[in-house]
Amino acid sequence: MKRTLIILTLLALIGTAFSQKENKLLRQGNNKFEKGDYKEAEKDYRKALELNKESVKGQFNLGTSIYKENNFEESAKIYTNLAEKNKDKEVLSQVYHNLGNSYLQAKQYDKSIEAFKNSLVNNPKDVDTKYNLEYAKMMLKKQQQQQNKDNKDKKDDKKDEKDKKEQPKDQNNDNKQQKPPQDQKKISKDDAERMLEALKNDEKKTMQKVKKQKAKAQSAGVDKDW
Repeated sequence: MKRTLIILTLLALIGTAFSQKENKLLRQGNNKFEKGDYKEAEKDYRKALELNKESVKGQFNLGTSIYKENNFEESAKIYTNLAEKNKDKEVLSQVYHNLGNSYLQAKQYDKSIEAFKNSLVNNPKDVDTKYNLEYAKMMLKKQQQQQNKDNKDKKDDKKDEKDKKEQPKDQNNDNKQQKPPQDQKKISKDDAERMLEALKNDEKKTMQKVKKQKAKAQSAGVDKDW
């Protein structure tokens, strides 16, 4: 009996030592996280999870540090795994909120909406989650509109390609029936100079008419508030 008690006591002491070390690593990770050193914080959280794989704090904080490193796919996996194993409503509301943010950043808006809804099921009064849910809905709508536009553009492009392929080979017959350049009437150098001079004179006359019209418009006067 005494031997059994000694073994149980040793196990309790070992468990306490592991728990203390785990908590120390979690605190270290939190301090580094607060300083913005997310990569180093991740290392501490992983070490803590080596001592206690089922640690909710360890998994949650690991997911958050990875999220801050912009690894949204990995953070989503961690939060999903944590949500499946947990039944505490307060924990679930936070886990699903962060899962929704991971999907939101990854532009998977449909999954993001579902996660935010699950968060609100566990905490209906969370204002931040409500806001994020509406934002995700708005982004999903924009995404769908853009996809519809892209699909329409692709169809139009395909139609244009099809129309080009279906054009008859002799469509440009008018061009083919024109006389070759050497058979067309040539203009002498003197004729070309006279035509150019005539165009210049016409342009001068046109500019003079325009100036006269502007002068008339300016002298007409406008109503003024006195």
